[in-house]
Amino acid sequence: MKLLTEGEVAQLCGITKPCLRRWRYEARELPFVRVGRLVRYRTEDVERYISSNLQPVGQSQAEQPADGRVTA
Repeated sequence: MKLLTEGEVAQLCGITKPCLRRWRYEARELPFVRVGRLVRYRTEDVERYISSNLQPVGQSQAEQPADGRVTA
């Protein structure tokens, strides 16, 4: 198991370290580990978080019909 620093996670997620700290404070769904005073993230948790927030390619929600049908 590899533990990532908050700088590494921020870079992977395309966010700033202060944003990542705010997520921790707000108890978002990205789990973290405390090692003494250090904060670390498990690689598999970060990968799962990124995958769970993956958006489908194609039409955006605004472009889809109200009844949910997908048009080609």
